[in-house]
Amino acid sequence: MPLSEHEQRLLDQIERALYAEDPKFASTVRGAKLRRPSKRRRVQGIVLFVVGVAALITGVMLPALSIASIPVVSVFGFLLMFFGALITLTTLRRGDQVAEGAQEDGKPARSRSSFSERMEERFRRRFDEEQ
Repeated sequence: MPLSEHEQRLLDQIERALYAEDPKFASTVRGAKLRRPSKRRRVQGIVLFVVGVAALITGVMLPALSIASIPVVSVFGFLLMFFGALITLTTLRRGDQVAEGAQEDGKPARSRSSFSERMEERFRRRFDEEQ
């Protein structure tokens, strides 16, 4: 159930007050979602993928390393490739979301359209002028 306009205004006021009073606490509460993924994590995923490709090729080239006609090294290499690609792609996707979700002032961006944001801002200005 969405918040009413009054509740949304109150929540925004509380959020602004929290940022003004204790920005360090506010950034801590905001959580790790807005932190950029480290380059180290991306490099680890890429290296894991490359090692997986090497193990896959090695398993194909050396058929003596198979149990019950299953190339164990190749299967292990495929799993390494899969997890390396998974790590790399999730850090890339998370990095894109962070870039879209963060504004210059450190507050998360809203997912509303620009039209609705403008209308809401106009309403807030009018409401603040009346008081």
